Amino acid sequence: MMRFLRPARALRPALSAMILGVLAACATGPSTPPAPVESHPGATPSAPARPGAAIVRERSRWTPAQWSDLPGWESDATTELWPALLRGCERPAFDWARVCVDARAAGPMTDASARAWLRQRLDPWRVETAEGATEGMITGYFEPLIEASRKPRGPYRVPLYGPPADLASRNPYWTRQQLDTVPAAKAGLAGRELAYVADPLDALILQIQGSGRLMVQEPNGTQRLVRAAFAGHNNHPYKSVGRWLIDQGELRADQASWPGIKSWAQRNPQRLNDLLWSNPRTVFFREEALADPSVGPRGAQGVPLTPGRSIAVDPQSIPYGTPVWLDTTEPLSNQPLQRLVMAQDTGSAIVGAVRADFFWGWGTTAEQQAGRMKQPLRVWVLWPKS
Repeated sequence: MMRFLRPARALRPALSAMILGVLAACATGPSTPPAPVESHPGATPSAPARPGAAIVRERSRWTPAQWSDLPGWESDATTELWPALLRGCERPAFDWARVCVDARAAGPMTDASARAWLRQRLDPWRVETAEGATEGMITGYFEPLIEASRKPRGPYRVPLYGPPADLASRNPYWTRQQLDTVPAAKAGLAGRELAYVADPLDALILQIQGSGRLMVQEPNGTQRLVRAAFAGHNNHPYKSVGRWLIDQGELRADQASWPGIKSWAQRNPQRLNDLLWSNPRTVFFREEALADPSVGPRGAQGVPLTPGRSIAVDPQSIPYGTPVWLDTTEPLSNQPLQRLVMAQDTGSAIVGAVRADFFWGWGTTAEQQAGRMKQPLRVWVLWPKS
């Protein structure tokens, strides 16, 4: 895992992958001979040296594609991408400076003119594994919105902590169970309480996601919306609570969604600590002001995420700041989800060529979608013309 000053999502695996402990995307071998390959060492791709050549990255290869290859391309509400694209241009990917200058200068557009603008400046590339597999997996994540209290009161008794003063003195630091039960470990947390939530699983989901929104009731009775942002962890590996329930014979794999885990906890309150302590990792937070509730948390690219238009990727497959065409389905309706998004984040479970994590936003609907999303995926990237 990364150091404390890295963005939160660089440390947070996908929600459904974290719950189930299933990290591998499904893949099939190529049905046609691979295209010629033009290898480019280093982390930044550039145009191939000859037409028809593929671009090779550390964990993927990109093969030339046609705009007609992108399923649903003509039906996308492409103007919805623009805020995410402009945010990505605050820290542009390699070779993107010219395109970003044009994007900032572009006037009002329709969906059709936005697509035409992109076609004039970018080329589509299909993303596949080194072996030529084109199908992978997409999961979802969200920013939790949780009620909290500045002081312990009523049901609000579960603390969220800032980093302990002695965090650097032990490597690894105390486990989750030790922090709950060992006096010396508990002493390091004294005075580090940021706020209190009512449900231990709410605290856990904040830690899984790496950040969240808190509607905090202050001692004077006023409420304030703030962000609990990632500030460090105890350097123990994450252990999936969903996988623990499956191994215990408590849930089947198809039941170990986040709603299923919460339902199990409600039925088995006497075993809640066993569930929580099965995961030794604890995450610590810092509080940030949330002046504009419409702005998402910062992803690994260092720019705010846009609901429905930002994804997390493996940066060794797709660089941050790259537009990505998704061909997948929604988790609840199984309706097509085909749209242009920006690669602006990552997570430790997001590994491989055709692998993504879809940012749903915040609130109840986002939680429901993210907690159930594990869909087949195909992707294409758009890259500046040479």
